[in-house]
Amino acid sequence: MKTLEEPQDARENHVLFDRLSALDIAAFVVDAIDLSPGAAIPSDGDPRIDRALAGFLFTCGPEHIRHPEPIEGGADGARYPLHGSLAGTAVSHTEMAGDGVECTATIEVALAGGGQARVERRWRIDAARREVVLEDRVVNSGTSAFPPMMMYHLNVGGRLLGPGTRIVSASLAGGVSAWRFGEGESAHFCLPAAIGADGWSEVTLADLAGLGGRSLKVRFRADTLPFLQMWRCQRGEADVISIEPVSHRIAKRPELAAAGELVPLSPGEAQSYAIAFSVV
Repeated sequence: MKTLEEPQDARENHVLFDRLSALDIAAFVVDAIDLSPGAAIPSDGDPRIDRALAGFLFTCGPEHIRHPEPIEGGADGARYPLHGSLAGTAVSHTEMAGDGVECTATIEVALAGGGQARVERRWRIDAARREVVLEDRVVNSGTSAFPPMMMYHLNVGGRLLGPGTRIVSASLAGGVSAWRFGEGESAHFCLPAAIGADGWSEVTLADLAGLGGRSLKVRFRADTLPFLQMWRCQRGEADVISIEPVSHRIAKRPELAAAGELVPLSPGEAQSYAIAFSVV
């Protein structure tokens, strides 16, 4: 594990952290090949998200996910930012273990609705499973309740895909799908995550031609990330596919609230999330 400011060593497999954006992952390098899409992304006009989406992993939340919607009880025209308030927030504190297999961070987030949250982030390497693990604890550090929402975008450059690349997951009907799902230049889906005996869900982007036929395997804690979303975009110069474990189904905030799916987090309370990934 290295920070974004440190030089890249092509002889090692490593992640490069982005200290200026919540300690998300700017690059994931495997045998000198970076899986992240880089410049091959579409732009929604938000420089925070343009920077984040170009990397291998970015986090949206902790109070809003997906596209902007009106803030409940806010001033006229007030809207949540694209993908919430976390992206683009600098870390308040980081600490790297001496052996380089664990890194912790604290991110203080000013929420769009006026509240405050603290994200306690822990990255570690699980040697037994040969995977990178992210554990997040979202704490309501403000004085008013808010419903936490989180989504993790693991972005892969389309240049690495091939005709044999496919999506494999028990969450899919039949367990497998072509990587170019849906119609047109861009498509997405969001499905309930199939839960394993350990309480986690899995999805694999299998047979990546640009990685010599190896696969990217992603696991995530399904109690707080109960949906598997995926998105792809092959439009103009954009060429990217993303695996997106997420806390809420695709619906507008008023619909989620009416269904009891926006559960408030009171001051001092916390909610935890976890994901893991590996190349196999």
